[in-house]
Amino acid sequence: MEESSATELDRTDIKILRALQTDGRLTNADLAIRVNVSAATCHRRTQRLFDEGHIVGVRAEIAPTSVGLGALVMVGVVLDRSTPESFAAFEEAVHKLQEVLDCNLVAGDFDYLLKIRARDMADFNKLHGQKLIALPGVRQTRTFFVMKEVKENARLPF
Repeated sequence: MEESSATELDRTDIKILRALQTDGRLTNADLAIRVNVSAATCHRRTQRLFDEGHIVGVRAEIAPTSVGLGALVMVGVVLDRSTPESFAAFEEAVHKLQEVLDCNLVAGDFDYLLKIRARDMADFNKLHGQKLIALPGVRQTRTFFVMKEVKENARLPF
């Protein structure tokens, strides 16, 4: 998103974003009532928020255990080289792994931190042995099994 093409968010835009973040299934009519604008104005503003990249998608939040993915695993990855090429190769490969929910380049002890969903420890062990350690440039991984999800996918605090 180019800054020059984006309009500054006003109070109504913020209300729309907050309402949709809380309930992405709101109809345009219900959203308009909530933010106190006409349905036409609400639709136009919401479309602009999508077009400018303020809203990047709308999707259902699925309960992981209901689809057999009860194990949440965080994996710290250290690459053997810290070059733009090695980072690009790793990132391209990790995009292809559907088990990896999040991949973040981080500062500190690791180069990347991965968030992974698996059925159980045995399922993760198979993924680790067949796919994770075979990713380009991986020198070391450190695995953390999440024992309790205290706060997950929280809303943005704005």
